[in-house]
Amino acid sequence: MIIVIGGGPAGFFAATAAREANPDKPVVILEKQDRVLRKVAISGGGRCNLTHYCENARELATHYPRGGRELIGPFTHWGVADTIDWFAGRGVRLKTEPDGRMFPESNSSATIVDCLGSTARVAGIDVLTRHPVAGIVRRKSGGFLVELADGTSLECDQVLIATGGRTESPVENRSVDGYTLARSLGHDLIQPVPSLFTFKVEDSRWTEMAGLAVENAKIRAVGPDLPAKGFSAEGPLLLTHWGLSGPAVLKLSAIGARRFHEIGYRFELGIDWLPDRKQPAIEADLQDWAHRNGKKSMISGGPENLPRRLWQALLQVAGIPENSKWAELSRKHRNLLGGLLKNTTMPITGKATNKEEFVTCGGVPLSEVDLRTMASRVCPGLFLAGEVLDIDGLTGGFNFQAAWTTGRLAGIAMAGLGIPADDEGDPS
Repeated sequence: MIIVIGGGPAGFFAATAAREANPDKPVVILEKQDRVLRKVAISGGGRCNLTHYCENARELATHYPRGGRELIGPFTHWGVADTIDWFAGRGVRLKTEPDGRMFPESNSSATIVDCLGSTARVAGIDVLTRHPVAGIVRRKSGGFLVELADGTSLECDQVLIATGGRTESPVENRSVDGYTLARSLGHDLIQPVPSLFTFKVEDSRWTEMAGLAVENAKIRAVGPDLPAKGFSAEGPLLLTHWGLSGPAVLKLSAIGARRFHEIGYRFELGIDWLPDRKQPAIEADLQDWAHRNGKKSMISGGPENLPRRLWQALLQVAGIPENSKWAELSRKHRNLLGGLLKNTTMPITGKATNKEEFVTCGGVPLSEVDLRTMASRVCPGLFLAGEVLDIDGLTGGFNFQAAWTTGRLAGIAMAGLGIPADDEGDPS
């Protein structure tokens, strides 16, 4: 029997792959919560951004701050096209948005949850919720004894840890997380820290603009405790009552996740509101606008087509009085505005989870796993998949793709089919 610990995307994909490849081998999924696939249900604002359109394995791997190089081989065996075909074969058609994110055409995560659930039922997989695991014991005679929090236990030949990353929710009595289980069986652990989070800003001039969105901005984290060039990212930016969010912030949070944790999430953020323009050209436009609109109030808007509330905040930061006319724009204020449009600085004083989503940087080192099969190099019969590994991707469907890929390879291997026939070597 195969036991899969964790009823998330990696666990369901692994269980299904194992059962369909070897129908004679029983498969059981153990989930500590009262329902499975919780992260799938809440992802993408309830729409489920389940992958990212990218045909090339090497290009896809560049979107993983941790684990990218090692994932090239696995993505060769199960990539985005395979994921698309898998869901299409079960009646779920996907659509691709301009930025490459892929969602079910229904725009509902329930479509993906239902697909995975029904596939597991048809395959004859036993899914047991409210079954937290308290420990795993490797038997001298072979196989494992999986101890449950209620004092009972289950025997199995192979066990997969697919518990996801560390969450901020309470853990049930006597249950342990996947990291603890892996360590108990001989694995090391790279300290798990949060990834994909929003930034806290305490300056009311910005938090009062909650809901304001900018289509494209370039942001850079700088400070004495950060690399000389800082960490940077570009994309849509959203101002909230808490601070800053949006794809650009989430991308930057992933890139600098470990370092941000080490410095207590306190650093300075520089925002380039017009990344496609040079400052001299912006200042020239401001001067031209002032000549042509001298009688107009500056607070009514400017030449760069920025959201009006953002423009008004920039005027305030530049110290330009609210009743100023464009004809009164001095060279000093023109330079100040040009500088602010290219580099508005905000002190970051903390982080917050992105909605209900939570991604972890860190986990079981990839050097301790055979990435062709997701088998442990430390404990025979043990497999690991998904976020329990030291793998995390940028926002945009990349973390789910890593879950589908590692889960699929683990399931096929646990079914007894071994290493994929077209293996090109283990890049680890």
